[in-house]
Amino acid sequence: MNLCNFFFFISPTKPSLTLTTRSFKCSSSPPSHQLKLADSLQLQTLNILEWPSVCNQLSAFTSTTMGSSAARDGQVVIGRSPQESRRLLDQTSAAFALHLPPDFSDIEDVSEVVESAVSGQLLSIREICAVKRTLRSARALFEELEKIGEQSERYYPLLEILQNCNFLTELEQKIDYCIDSKFLVILDRASEDLEIIRLERKSNMDDLDALLKGISTKIYQAGGIDKPLVTKRRSRMCVGVKASHKSLLPNGVVLDVSSSGATYFTEPRDAVDLNNMEVRLSNAERAEEQAILGLLTSEIAQSGSDIKYLLDKVLEVDLAIARAAHARWMNGKCPVISSGGFENDGLSINIEGIQHPLLLETSLGSLTGHATSKSGNSILWCEENGVMGQPLTFPIPIDIKVEHETRVVVISGPNTGGKTASMKTLGVASIMLKAGMFLPARNHPTLPWFDFILADIGDSQSLEQSLSTFSGHLSRICKMLEVTTKQSLILIDEIGSGTDPSEGVALSTSILEYLKDKVNLAVTTTHYADLSLLKKKDSQYENAAMEFSLQTLQPTYRILWGSTGESNALNIAKSIGFDEKVVARAETWVRRLMPDKAEKRRGLLYQSLMEEKNRLEVQANRAEHIYSNVMDLYNEMKEEANDLPKREAALKAKEAQKTRKEIITVKSQLETIVKEYEAKIATASIDQLNTLLKESELAISSIIEAHCYTEESSATEAEASSLSVKLGDQVIVRELGNKLATIVEPPGTDGTTLVQYGKIRVRANVSGMRAVQSSSDTAPTPNSQSQIKKQGQRIKSLKNLSEVKNSEEIVYGPAVQTSKNTVDLRGMRVEEASHNLNLALSTSGPGSVLFIIHGMGTGVVKESALQILKKHPRVLKFEQESPTNYGCTVAYIK
Repeated sequence: MNLCNFFFFISPTKPSLTLTTRSFKCSSSPPSHQLKLADSLQLQTLNILEWPSVCNQLSAFTSTTMGSSAARDGQVVIGRSPQESRRLLDQTSAAFALHLPPDFSDIEDVSEVVESAVSGQLLSIREICAVKRTLRSARALFEELEKIGEQSERYYPLLEILQNCNFLTELEQKIDYCIDSKFLVILDRASEDLEIIRLERKSNMDDLDALLKGISTKIYQAGGIDKPLVTKRRSRMCVGVKASHKSLLPNGVVLDVSSSGATYFTEPRDAVDLNNMEVRLSNAERAEEQAILGLLTSEIAQSGSDIKYLLDKVLEVDLAIARAAHARWMNGKCPVISSGGFENDGLSINIEGIQHPLLLETSLGSLTGHATSKSGNSILWCEENGVMGQPLTFPIPIDIKVEHETRVVVISGPNTGGKTASMKTLGVASIMLKAGMFLPARNHPTLPWFDFILADIGDSQSLEQSLSTFSGHLSRICKMLEVTTKQSLILIDEIGSGTDPSEGVALSTSILEYLKDKVNLAVTTTHYADLSLLKKKDSQYENAAMEFSLQTLQPTYRILWGSTGESNALNIAKSIGFDEKVVARAETWVRRLMPDKAEKRRGLLYQSLMEEKNRLEVQANRAEHIYSNVMDLYNEMKEEANDLPKREAALKAKEAQKTRKEIITVKSQLETIVKEYEAKIATASIDQLNTLLKESELAISSIIEAHCYTEESSATEAEASSLSVKLGDQVIVRELGNKLATIVEPPGTDGTTLVQYGKIRVRANVSGMRAVQSSSDTAPTPNSQSQIKKQGQRIKSLKNLSEVKNSEEIVYGPAVQTSKNTVDLRGMRVEEASHNLNLALSTSGPGSVLFIIHGMGTGVVKESALQILKKHPRVLKFEQESPTNYGCTVAYIK
C-alpha cells in the first residue's frame, strides 16, 4: 500500500532558536546549591506576593486553551535578563497598538496528541484532523500578523515571534488530501489500494443487494412474509421469512430468529459467496485505513518537535495579546527599565499613582465572565475602564519614588495603614515588569530590573521544622542573604520584631547595614523609631511614612517619602472602641516616657506640614488645569490657522463657481431680451420701434445693475484703505472674522498694529480694519437711529452679562469662534434646528462657549433657539447677536 504520489515528505529542520516558557529562573551565575536555594526562595516569594493570582487574572484574557492553562498554573514567562524583559514589553506594546486582536480560532493544544504519536500510538481520525486545523490556523495567524506588520514597524515584535516557525504546510495538505475533516472519513483518493477495494466492495454490494431483494420479493409473493425484508445479521446480509414457510429457502443458513420465533433471518445459498466476499473486502478496507492512519501518525511523530515549537510560539503570541488586553482592562501604562543613570530626575524608581492589580477587580468588575465565555475574539479590547478616562480612586493610588543612591528604605506608620500592601505592590510591579506586563499607574512608571525579588512577609512559623515566628523570620532572611546580588530587591516586613525591642533594633540595624552594600534596594517596614534615625548618619537610607489622618483617626493609605510615621496605636485603639480606662492609662504611661513632650510637638509639626502639602497640591492641580485649558485653546487655534489656506482656496473656488453661474444666467437673460426684441421688431410698426428699444434698454440696464458692485461697498473699501487709527480706537478686524477689537499699540511703520480681542492680543494689518462709526461722526438717519437703538440695547445686555459673569465662580476662557465650537442652523426647519441645537448643547464640554448661527431671515429659527437656550439646564447664560456679529448667539455652558 502506498499513498498517492501527489505528496512527498521533507523532514524539516528545527530552528535553532528555542524558548523555555515554563521557567522562573532569573540568574544562572550562582553554584548549584545557591541556584537551588535561589529557585526555592523565588518560588516562595511569588506565592507570598500572590503572583499566581495575578496570573489567574491574566488567564481571563487569553484566547487559547494553552494560554489559559499556562496562566492559571502560574506558568507565565518571566524575563531572565533585562533584554528579555524589554522584548516582552515590546511585544505587549505592539499588541496594545492593535485595533482588534488576531483570530486564534481552531487553534488547539495538540501537544498530548503529538506525544501519543511519538510514543507509537495510532492516532484517530479526529486527532489527526485536530493537528491539521491547528497547523492551518497557526499559518493563518502568521499571515494576519504579516498583513498588519505591513502597515507599521511597531507591530514587528509580534510578527517576529512566528517568523522562523515551520508551519508544516505539506503535512497539512497531506492530511487534507487523505481525510475529510467535516465528516471524519478517509477519502478514496488516500491510496490506490483503498480506491480499488472500495470500488470492488460497492460492486459486490450492488450484486448482493439485487439478489436478496429478488429473493425477498419472491418470498413475499408466496406468502412467506408480510412485506419484503432485507437486513443484516452477524455482519452478513440475509432475508426474513416466516417460520412456517422456511421451506421456501432450501439449504439456507439461519443466522438469527426473531424474539417471537415467528420470523427466521436466513442467508440464501446463492448469497453465501457474495457475503463472504463482502466480509473479505470489509476487512481489507479496514486494514488499508489503519495503514493510512499509521503513515499519517508516523509523519506527525517525525514532525513532533516542530509542532511543539510552533505551539510554544503561538502560546507566546497569545500571552502577548492577553497582556495587552489586561493592560487595557486596568488602564495600564508601559513601564520603563531604568538604566542606573540620573536621567529620571535622579530617581531609580519613579512610579506615580500605582494600584495593586488584584485590588482593582473590586472597582473594575470580576473576570469570571471572561473566563467562561472564552473564544477567539472574546477579549474586551476596545472598552476603557475608569470614569471618563480618569484613574479609579479605589484602591488608593500610591507614589513610589526612590533615588539612585538609596539602598535601604524604612517604612514606618500605624498598623493597618498599608505598609505591607505598599511593599507588596512594589514587589508585584517589579515582577510584572520582568514579565512584560503594563502597570496600573500614571504617566511612565520607571523602575530597575531586579534579578532576584525576595520577600519575607507574613508568619514563617513552622511546627514541622520546630521554628518559632522569630526564628522562622531569621532563617528565611539568612537564606536570602546567601543569594542576593547587586541587582536584587529585598522586601522584609516588620524586621526584628518578635523579640526584645533593644535586641531587635540592634539586629535589624546590622542586617540593614549588611544589605546596604549587597543589594540594589532593600525595603523594610518597622515600628522601631531608631531605624528611622539611620538616614541622618547615611544618605543611602531613606525614610517613608504611611499617612494617618488625625481628624478621622483613620489611615489614608498614602506614602509620605522622607517622613517618619507614628504608630498611632492609641488613636487606633480609640477608633475601634477600646475601653477608655485602658486607653487613658496608656496615655499616662506615654507622657511619662516622652521627655518634654517632644513627640507631641513633632506630631503638631507633622500635621502643619501635611496641611501645607495638601494646600500646595490643590494649587498645583489648579495650575495644571489652567495650563491644560490654555494648551487646548492654543492647539485648536493652531489647527484653525493651519486650515486657513485650504478654506481660503475653497472659498475662492466657490466664489468663482458662483460668478460663472451668474455670468451664464446674465448671458441667458440678455439673449432672451435680444430674441424678444428681434421678434417684436419683425411685426412692429415704425412708431413702436422707439418704445421697444427703450423697453429693451431698461431691461438690460436692470440686469446689469443687479450684478454690479454698489457704491456702498466701494466706499467701504476706500474707507478701509485710508483708515487712520490711534491708541484706544475700536475697529472691526477682518483677520479676526470681522470681530470688534481695540487698538492697544500705535501702528508701526510696517502697516501693522497690536489689537486686543477679549483676552487675546494679536498683530493685524491696518488695511484689514474698518472703523466703527459713532453718533458724533454722522448725522442720525432713520436707519442709523434704529441701529443705534439696537446697539444700545445690546451694550446694556452686555453690561448685565458682565455683572452676571463677575458673580459666577466659573471662569470662561476667551470666546474665540472656531469650527469645533460652532453650530450652524441656517437653512434648517425649526424641528431640525431644535434637534441639532439640543445635540450640540448636550455634547459641549463643561465651562465651554458655543456659537449658534441662526441667521436673520424670518426670525423663526432664532426665536426657537432663544427659547431652548432659556430653558436648557446646561446653559448658564447666553449673549445675543452683537453689532459686529448679526445672526449669531453665544451660549456659555455650565
